[in-house]
Amino acid sequence: MSDEDETRYAHHDSLLGLLQRGRGLGAVRARQDPAAAAPLVYDVIRRDWRWDGVDDRGLFHARLLRDLELSPGPVVAQLAGDEDACMRAIDVLELLALGGSDEAREGLRAHVREGAHWIRVLESVADRWPVAWWEDLEGAARSRIGEEADEEALPWPCEPWIRFGIRTRVFPALPAEALGDRSGEELLAVLADARSGDGPKTGVLRELARRTPDEALIPLVPSLGTSDGRRSLPALRRAVEGLGALAVPAARRWAADEREWLARLGADVLADHLGPELIPGLAAELRDQWRERAWCGPDRTAKRLARFGPDAAEAVPELRRFWLHTPHSWERPAYLEALAAIEQDGLDYAHTESLWDCEEQARLLGIARSPDLPEVRERLAALRDDPMEEAEVRAAAGARFEEARSQL
Repeated sequence: MSDEDETRYAHHDSLLGLLQRGRGLGAVRARQDPAAAAPLVYDVIRRDWRWDGVDDRGLFHARLLRDLELSPGPVVAQLAGDEDACMRAIDVLELLALGGSDEAREGLRAHVREGAHWIRVLESVADRWPVAWWEDLEGAARSRIGEEADEEALPWPCEPWIRFGIRTRVFPALPAEALGDRSGEELLAVLADARSGDGPKTGVLRELARRTPDEALIPLVPSLGTSDGRRSLPALRRAVEGLGALAVPAARRWAADEREWLARLGADVLADHLGPELIPGLAAELRDQWRERAWCGPDRTAKRLARFGPDAAEAVPELRRFWLHTPHSWERPAYLEALAAIEQDGLDYAHTESLWDCEEQARLLGIARSPDLPEVRERLAALRDDPMEEAEVRAAAGARFEEARSQL
């Protein structure tokens, strides 16, 4: 989705709007009237309502189909669409198959035998399904690969091709940089050398970000913009974040720099480490982000405000608005975490709803903080036993369920 598409989302509290955003309340409401919800469920699967590619929807959609007892047939048909539509369908159908749907499983297997995107499908199911579910497709794969004469059409070396012994592309040989063997002084020398290009410097910054922070990086930061001067080098921010409070004195100077990328980096370091005097500015920043409907980035502001606990209470209205409205579901857990840090009262409904949320982190928050109620224990048991669920969520749900049961 692009910023221009924001008005296309349905009202945040309507069933369609909730489903578009992947909110747990949408899943709960849909179960109350499956017949009325069915066309909306198929619509949000057919069209990509994610604001960003990191937003998760596959499990959310698969659960809707299973829990509402809807046929996966329209999603199987979506495999024949363009590549993006096909990949969204694969994600849903693979999970449905793990959840026990024979129709979803056979739909994917049939596409391997006859469909246009068969390589994508086969590689994906080989990564997620038990071997016994796809190893008998070797014959179909060999037959179809034989039709691909172009070297560039061959698959990359991964499963199932390795198991099948089918010829794959060869990765081009790349020279090993072996930066891990270099001393900190040697790496910093590369950054300080004006003759070093953006590529080598980026590699060095990535290596430094993995190591114990080195204060000697600080004076080099202003020189570590891209060659065109428009932005910081990739991995610079991560390396600076590793320095923590050590970078604060220099960040005061960076924040006043004329270069936008350096000023922003300095401001971000200060926002991460200075005290309560930052609250009014951060709260104003969040209000501006809400006014502009800036769906990407307010999670960082929310995390900074969360550091100050109840002292940041003036930000609560905007945090609630972002949690309710954002289509960028990946950021939604950050708003709930900030709300919990600032004002814990009145969040039982949000934590309970999160047990049905599309985002794994939101479900984990719900597991940890939802109230001990019969419907919550029922949901915990369902998450624990769901073969489609992520392993970490299943384990957390099981632990919380046993804890609740032991207190009865």
